[in-house]
Amino acid sequence: MQGGRRRELARLWQVAVGRPRWQLWAAAAVSLWTLCWIFGQLAERASSPLDVLRVGLGWADVPSGWLDAVTGWLRADRRRPLLGLLAVAGGLLWSSTTERNQLPALLGWLAVMVAAEGIGYAGAVDRALLSLAAFIGLLLVLSVPGRRAFVLRRIVLMPRDVLRAGVTAATLSAVVPLLAPGFVLVRLCRPYVTRPPRPTGNGALPPTGSALTNGDERGVVEP
Repeated sequence: MQGGRRRELARLWQVAVGRPRWQLWAAAAVSLWTLCWIFGQLAERASSPLDVLRVGLGWADVPSGWLDAVTGWLRADRRRPLLGLLAVAGGLLWSSTTERNQLPALLGWLAVMVAAEGIGYAGAVDRALLSLAAFIGLLLVLSVPGRRAFVLRRIVLMPRDVLRAGVTAATLSAVVPLLAPGFVLVRLCRPYVTRPPRPTGNGALPPTGSALTNGDERGVVEP
């Protein structure tokens, strides 16, 4: 059981980092911003997403006066309904996340943070999670008639596939705030991790006691 969980966690991490390099940098930036915002809710005065950005720019001695104008614009009462819809859109972006396309998870977090600047952390996150759960639940209900269907000539909704896709989308979206500390941890531990031997040229593992080097044609040196 524990071995299966470790393998699943390892697979999930490989999926989370299996994206283009530019998207990895974007994911790390969004992850760090999101994580600081989440931990900022534990302070006596909860931080908004732009408060976190303001602190970071101030630390780097970058002018941040323009953020005050953006904050005032987003916190206007007349924009609360629009920001509420933006939080819902963020949840729908989370629901469209797949193993091959994880960009919606990042865009969903950005949408939620923009919405939170005007309607608060709870208002934005609750709406996003509710829209995510409602969308997956609706698809599950619609998939009930197709639970015994045979996929031959038409596209159908299958309850098992809908549930699997929903769990994948929710998990990959929830792991976004953990990407930045995960990158750091993996980088620190990489020199200390022992990896299994790689297959040789014919696809077979080297015999026990062999080492993979450039010593012979197939990269295997006999002990």
